[in-house]
Amino acid sequence: MADTSIGTADQLRDPNYTPPLAKAVPLGIQHVLAMFVSNVTPAIIVAGAAGFGFGSNSPDFPQLLYLIQMSMLFAGVATLLQTVTIGRVGAGLPIVQGTSFAFLPIMIPLVAGKGVDALAALFGGAIIGGLFHFFLGFFIGRIRFALPPLVTGLVVTMIGLALVKVGIQYAAGGVPAIGTPEYGSALNWSAALVVILVTLGLKFFARGMLSVSAVLLGLIVGYVYALMVGMVTFEAIGTSWSRAAGFALPVPFKYGFEFSLAAVIGFAMMAVVSAIETVGDVSGITKGGAGREATDKEIAGATYADGLGTAAAGLFGAFPNTSFSQNVGLIAMTGVMSRHVVTIGALFLILCGLVPKVGAIIRTVPIEVLGGGVIVMFGMVVAAGVSMLSDVHWNRRNMVIFAIALSVGLGLQLEPGAVQHLPDTARILMTSGLLPAAVIAIVLNLILPQELGEEATEEVSGGMAGHGRK
Repeated sequence: MADTSIGTADQLRDPNYTPPLAKAVPLGIQHVLAMFVSNVTPAIIVAGAAGFGFGSNSPDFPQLLYLIQMSMLFAGVATLLQTVTIGRVGAGLPIVQGTSFAFLPIMIPLVAGKGVDALAALFGGAIIGGLFHFFLGFFIGRIRFALPPLVTGLVVTMIGLALVKVGIQYAAGGVPAIGTPEYGSALNWSAALVVILVTLGLKFFARGMLSVSAVLLGLIVGYVYALMVGMVTFEAIGTSWSRAAGFALPVPFKYGFEFSLAAVIGFAMMAVVSAIETVGDVSGITKGGAGREATDKEIAGATYADGLGTAAAGLFGAFPNTSFSQNVGLIAMTGVMSRHVVTIGALFLILCGLVPKVGAIIRTVPIEVLGGGVIVMFGMVVAAGVSMLSDVHWNRRNMVIFAIALSVGLGLQLEPGAVQHLPDTARILMTSGLLPAAVIAIVLNLILPQELGEEATEEVSGGMAGHGRK
């Protein structure tokens, strides 16, 4: 419910209205708290997949600190592009940008076990993919027809399914601990369960900011629990804090630049999905906050900012950015449509990104504690995909499209060795599972006839063809 003490009803619906500073600052920080954990998690997961993340003994582990720092800094920069705008770039709306989960199924195979050296190709792909994403702004409205809820819901579901394994591995002790007696111990799982239980309790039984920040608060309680049981010590926290600089600027091309066809194709294809997601978020903001449809200018501007923000992030060692849907819900909850409120949040993110000591504290969080939060977050990604699929007209045609795309995509995720003889580029793209599923769904949706008779599916369904609308 909107707080009318902030402004009149008309003012609260106006993106250009600036609330009193005493109200605007906490509202801006509230946006950051709602997305903070989700924003830094991709950096932690990619570093872990490459072999220098949490739980590893890699000498390159300090590089994770820089990746976390850049995740905060360029989420803030990309958000400023949306709220402040530069020419046609930016929607001029309270859109919060953050590091996208959507690209993780592409990034993980690119870096798996390859260490810091793999980041040059990854960020090269991010830069080119970001420029392609920017280009989509010129004709985003013309390609929306190719991505109905059947396709977008499948893609989001596949993203979540590709990542849930990561959450379980983290909760059990992390990939480096696999095969050791400590992996999956009761102590490890207890820390993850504390996070999950606190998160669920706050999400369902609290209101306002306590509910919105449930994952962050769950991690804080889990962190305190880890301190109590000795999983992390004050000495380790102090050491990490003292070794981190008080201020540091980003370094362009810190990890170099390498052209990888697999990275470019993967990032470009996911840019299309991310662009469509942003269109949905822009529409959600204008409907929920102002009670109107988004304009073509706002949609195009948001897409330009998405792409430019991603390209700039890749240049300095940060991962692709996209609009954050949880903040769309926060706007609907508070009723405050002011883009200047989100600008304050963006400045707070930039400040955190310029202070490595913030990342130094984050890196002391035990991987098991993070695992509890990741299980909730990635489970919610799957749930969001299922929610999108609920809008699908489940006739027999759509069931067949979904069945084939899911079978191939999920099957290749579970059994990557099935395509081991393909060239490296094709193998990386196929084993992501996400891209083959998306391509199959898009192509079949475009070429298959709209009607498919019942007799066409009954013989292969084992009596489970379903009885939805035809």
